[in-house]
Amino acid sequence: MNSLPAGDASALCTLNVEEGLERLMGDRALYLHILQRFQHDHGAATATIGRALAAADMAAARAAAHTLKGAAGMIGAQAVYQLAAALEVALALPPTDTASDLTSPLLAQLELAMQATLAMSGALSARLPAPAPLPLATAAAPGKPALLRHLAQLLNDGDGAAIDVLEQSATTLAGSLGVPAYQAIAAAAHEFDFELALALLSSQPGVKL
Repeated sequence: MNSLPAGDASALCTLNVEEGLERLMGDRALYLHILQRFQHDHGAATATIGRALAAADMAAARAAAHTLKGAAGMIGAQAVYQLAAALEVALALPPTDTASDLTSPLLAQLELAMQATLAMSGALSARLPAPAPLPLATAAAPGKPALLRHLAQLLNDGDGAAIDVLEQSATTLAGSLGVPAYQAIAAAAHEFDFELALALLSSQPGVKL
């Protein structure tokens, strides 16, 4: 397995690089791509959740927490993952004073964890060479349709082997679908939301299942 600088022990509690690499079969370049996408796509996630809460839109807040949880799990952001998961559960509770008492401190803790994670991921990206660009999405390239159909069938069957395919073929799938699409599908699958993962896969341009 390729390795990245581990940082100090306190940082590892925020961002477990080895865990993220394990999900991607040690693909260092793909990990860095996904780390950069996390910074770009989810840097304002807690603000998004806060706005939804201010508007009393619990469904939107819960969906945002769920999305952040999946993305954090992909990169090994353990603190963010755990807090986003706890916040998602709290947001599913009936709207009582108890639920409100849980939500506010969890969101505050999540914001702190996000700040630490973004700082570490930014520092990590700055210390390492920029990853080579992945190819543009080429789902119609030879050999890809069979892999995509196989993955779709596993997702449709709710078969946990879909996660193995996503991990073992991470580079191929990310190159075929594009990093953002691959990350979203993999994150959903790792949450065992195979229905969402299949829907995301089916919606990709050029994918014919």
